[in-house]
Formats: sequence, C-alpha cells, structure tokens
Amino acid sequence: MPMYKVRPFHGAPGAVRAEQLPTCMYPMQNLHRGPAAAAPLHQEEVDPSLLALESRQEEILKRLYELKTAVDGLSKMIQTPDADFDVTNIIQADECAPLTANTADLDSMLGKDYDALKDIVINANPSQPPLSLLVLHSLLCERYKILSAVHTHSSVKCVPENLLKCFGEQTRKQSRHEYQLGFTLIWKNVPKPQMKFSIQTMCPIEGEGNIARFLFSLFGQKHNVVTSTLIDSWVDTAIFQLKEGSNKEKAAVLRSMNTTLGKTSWLGGNELTVADIVAWCALQQTSSSHAVPANVQKWMKSCENLVPFNSALKLLK
Repeated sequence: MPMYKVRPFHGAPGAVRAEQLPTCMYPMQNLHRGPAAAAPLHQEEVDPSLLALESRQEEILKRLYELKTAVDGLSKMIQTPDADFDVTNIIQADECAPLTANTADLDSMLGKDYDALKDIVINANPSQPPLSLLVLHSLLCERYKILSAVHTHSSVKCVPENLLKCFGEQTRKQSRHEYQLGFTLIWKNVPKPQMKFSIQTMCPIEGEGNIARFLFSLFGQKHNVVTSTLIDSWVDTAIFQLKEGSNKEKAAVLRSMNTTLGKTSWLGGNELTVADIVAWCALQQTSSSHAVPANVQKWMKSCENLVPFNSALKLLK
C-alpha cells in the first residue's frame, strides 16, 4: 500500500499534451528564411595593419621556401658515400704554398709575451705516445729555432729510454731568448694528451687530433673551405675510426683512403697536411687484420721518405 497517493497527469482528463509544450525558450525572427534574408549583411572594414601583417607573413613564407630549396640543392653536393659530387677538382685547384715556404706570426697565434720565450707544454701518457706530435715537432724544428725538453712527472714510475730521448740529444748551444719557440714534453699519467702555451690564461687543448691541428697551424698554410673541411674530417676519421674503431670501421677507412689517394698524392690534395701526419701515425699504432691497399702503401712510403716520419718510426721499434 503506497504511503502517498498522487493523482496521475497522463491519460487523465485535463492532462498536458506534448504538442502544447514550448519548443524554445525565446522565439526570434528567422533572418535566413524571411524577407530580411535578401538584404546583404553589413561587412566590417578590415584593419590595414592586419592586411600588412598578412602580406609580410606571405613574403616570409615565400623566402623560407626559396631558402629550403637552396639548402636542399646544396645538401646533394656534400661528399657522402652516395654523393655524385666529386671534390677532387676543387682540391687540385686549391693552390697552396709548399709546407717549407710558409711561416706563421707566432705573436698573433701564441700571444706577445714581452720577449719571453713562448713555450708549448704537452702532457702525454708514455703508455700511449702521441706519435703525430713527435712528427710535428721534427717538422717545426726545420722551420723555427726550437728549445726542446723532455721531463717525467711523478705520476709515472718508469718511462722507456727511447721516449726520454724522443727529441734526440738536446744540447743547448744558445741562450734561451735566442730561440723562437719552446717545446716541452712531460710524460705524465693523463687519459689523453693535453697542451698549453699560456699557463695562466688558457684551458688545456685536449686530444691528439686537436693538438696536431694547432701545431700544424704554426706552419701558416691556408686552404679554401672545402679543403679545410676535408682535412679536419680525415683527422677525426684517423683518430676515432682508424686508431680507436672496430675492425669493420678500419677496413672502411682504408677503402676510402685508397680511393682518395688514387686521385691525389696526399689526403688533403697535392701537399702534405696534418691529415697525412695523423693518419700515418694512426696506421703505425693500430693493429688491423686487413691488408693495406696499394694506393695506401704507396702513400705510406712517401711519408716514410720524409725525415720526420722516419725518425718517429724508430720510436716504435
């Protein structure tokens, strides 16, 4: 029995029918179907500054598209394993003065030190001697009057005799101020070679490849952008792939070197560069089961015919 009895509203006399219910809260005149629909709507005037902004945006988008097209065209000419662009002609056209004919302004590169001897100090680990730096030292001695010295840090207990005499017998026949450059090598327990030429004002340059780049810049050689980029690329390839890479990477580098040396006498063109020095030293210090291609063998003999390379080779024996 229900507690409250409510009178039904549906189906009884006086009930509200569905067609009597309202269909909207506020009825409004339909502007799309009535006579007023034929009259055109009022259009607001567009702000001129907005039109100028739209025009500027279209111009920027147009310039970006043209820039993208130019970059896409240049990217197809970069030397990659699959590229059709051959830079050999550009390298050969890069007329560079022979290595023995150039000099660099040591004051501008190392800083003027008021008649004090500019001393390059290199820390290296005797367990991993930086052979390329020893080759560059010999080449620099042919150009400048260099005061060379070799020391042993307390962090190293024993250094082989040939490394202690890697600069040869040093007999100081002149006073210190008569030399143009100092070159000091310290055998020290460091993870990678480090170089400084201003102890107070500079951070060390680390890595054999980076130090080799700097030392070779003292010869004053100038190259165009393409040749300089290729030389830098060969230096990195020699250090990270030929010397420290896997056997697969070493084999790929040897094939690439063989192709390049089939077109030019040296890796950077027609003159000896830092790329040849670092790559030759990496080959001497790496252990690879792959046979050296013919062009690479010919290039290695050309390097070994130079006295600095031949002197460095004696350190490995």
